[in-house]
Amino acid sequence: MTTAAHPDHLPRPLWQPGPERIARAQLTRFHTWAAERHGAPAPDPADPAASYAALHRWSVTELERFWQAVAEWFEVRFATPYDTVLADAAMPGAQWFLGATLNYAEHALRAAEDPARATEPALLHVDESQEPRPVSWAELRGQVGAAAAELRRLGVRPGDRISGYLPNIPQAAVALLATAAVGAVWTSCAPDFGARSVLDRFQQVEPVVLFTVDGYRYGGKEHDRTETVAELRRELPTLRAVVHIPLLGTPAPEGAIEWDAVVREPAEPVFEQVPFDHPLWVLYSSGTTGLPKAIVQSQGGILIEHLKQLGLHCDLGPGDRFFWYTSTGWMMWNFLVSGLLVGTTVVLYDGSPGYPDTAAQWRVAERTGTTLYGTSAAYVMACRKAGVHPARDFDLSRVACVATTGSPLPPDGFRWIHDEFAADKGDMWIASVSGGTDVCSCFAGAVPTLPVHIGELQAPGLGTDLQAWNPSGEPVLDEVGELVITRPMPSMPVRFWNDPDGSRYRDSYFDMFPGVWRHGDWITLTERGTVVIHGRSDSTLNRQGVRMGSADIYEAVERLPEIRESLVIGVEQPDGGYWMPLFVHLAPGAALDEALRDRIKRTIREQLSPRHVPDEIIEVPGVPHTLTGKRIEVPVKRLLQGTTLDKAVNPGSVDNVELLRFYERLARDKSAPPAPPTPPAA
Repeated sequence: MTTAAHPDHLPRPLWQPGPERIARAQLTRFHTWAAERHGAPAPDPADPAASYAALHRWSVTELERFWQAVAEWFEVRFATPYDTVLADAAMPGAQWFLGATLNYAEHALRAAEDPARATEPALLHVDESQEPRPVSWAELRGQVGAAAAELRRLGVRPGDRISGYLPNIPQAAVALLATAAVGAVWTSCAPDFGARSVLDRFQQVEPVVLFTVDGYRYGGKEHDRTETVAELRRELPTLRAVVHIPLLGTPAPEGAIEWDAVVREPAEPVFEQVPFDHPLWVLYSSGTTGLPKAIVQSQGGILIEHLKQLGLHCDLGPGDRFFWYTSTGWMMWNFLVSGLLVGTTVVLYDGSPGYPDTAAQWRVAERTGTTLYGTSAAYVMACRKAGVHPARDFDLSRVACVATTGSPLPPDGFRWIHDEFAADKGDMWIASVSGGTDVCSCFAGAVPTLPVHIGELQAPGLGTDLQAWNPSGEPVLDEVGELVITRPMPSMPVRFWNDPDGSRYRDSYFDMFPGVWRHGDWITLTERGTVVIHGRSDSTLNRQGVRMGSADIYEAVERLPEIRESLVIGVEQPDGGYWMPLFVHLAPGAALDEALRDRIKRTIREQLSPRHVPDEIIEVPGVPHTLTGKRIEVPVKRLLQGTTLDKAVNPGSVDNVELLRFYERLARDKSAPPAPPTPPAA
């Protein structure tokens, strides 16, 4: 870590990269090359922060030149060359690399073409037994070729949809890549999703093939899914074939194809060359208030965005091992598999994040030699509370970066990671990142050449014109505003499925500021170029005109050892009032007595704002989440405003719908008139 002079008026960084790390970062080499070849501003080795700021400014003002440079730097293979980089910059509807054809899977398997790398692991699969099992680049390429040939034999054509009801196993990655190889469209759900949740997603896109397991292992137990699979087959009439992966050893059901038969004979893949904007996959929004949005992203847009994000921002390449705890129902799984694009070994962990103990994910990193370790902010905070000591108890000497997403990493999370690794390594890059399923990437986060400040994301991503806007549509600095993107990104959706006139797409992102992407997060852009995420803007707490993100409340309250998790809601009431309850899920043995209530209120008053002390503190049996682990705020708010459960939330999108009934009952009880007084006894 460097010890360069630091201006006294600026906050000191928690960490900053040393000269060697900066010099060897792919971002540094790209910057120098782009300055020589594409007119980017020359880097200033003496001031990495100013260098990145100048490069970022160029990348968003000269979008065409920047993305052309990215395509050349990563040697994107265009089977047909493009006519122009950005034919139409309108949002929605931007047209990228018009005329080009390519194939995502071809790029993901390029490392197998190098004889020196063919026997190296492309994938490392780990389950709860914790013993990594490698799949070499040559094996992966052969399996993808065989699976793609089987899809073609089944009559699959470009544009057909292929679905996976699969955990995070190598077969899922093979099926995705085979789908892309034939120009079909991939979509997946994790097997912990119930049948209704899966059908809410898959029925929208009408898949012709289903890859499925018979069950999965989680938390030391086997979970049979044969009945669910049978229901999916009955309710998906467009299916021509089902491919059975016997994870629990169950024989294939009648009419299904055995996975082993599909990949028994390795084959050289044939890559369908498709237009740049040809659909690659369909991802889904959480669907908490209705049918999930079926978000379509393109082969070329994802390819070039992920090359930029993984190669330049995450600094990944051959020799790295990339682990992120995720399931196939979350965009981070798609992002993880894209590690193959930059020749990185991808670590696939299939199991509970906390089995056999809270330290499980760190153990995976140790046993796989992980270099970039990705997890959720919630897991980091759980480790902190549980007294886990990763650097002390595991050999994590190869880990160069700990990255988090899913929710804002609280300041205590930054400090905990830094302090845990300080004695052992003293040089741990902490990358808190934020983006969305909607772009399957990050708007802001990891930059290997910049310092890390507590509670802040390092910077907006290259090619991402991220700004904070006030309600009048004016950019603001050092104050809270709406997260907006004012110029297009290649991985923005090409459309939503079953949205022929594009109205649902426009309403989702462009209703507040026409022509400008409004994401629905509150952020602060600082004068130093860093980014602070405050939480969802549609569940923002607005007391007497003072806005605060829910994440700020959670960060303060959940420091208290008695609080396992919390949920804060601001409810506008019909009489013009504003009710702000805080719901707390207590740690075992804790009691919500007056002393704890007082400490919670004092914590919020002193650390945040007296205006945001809750009106009530209410103990709950648990906090409801989406199936991808995010706290459900807006549907709870609707319940508290009197909306019925069936209209406030899609039950299939929730991890435990029974928890929501508590809030529905609470709203009913609060709206009931008081009981009449009992008449005096005669």
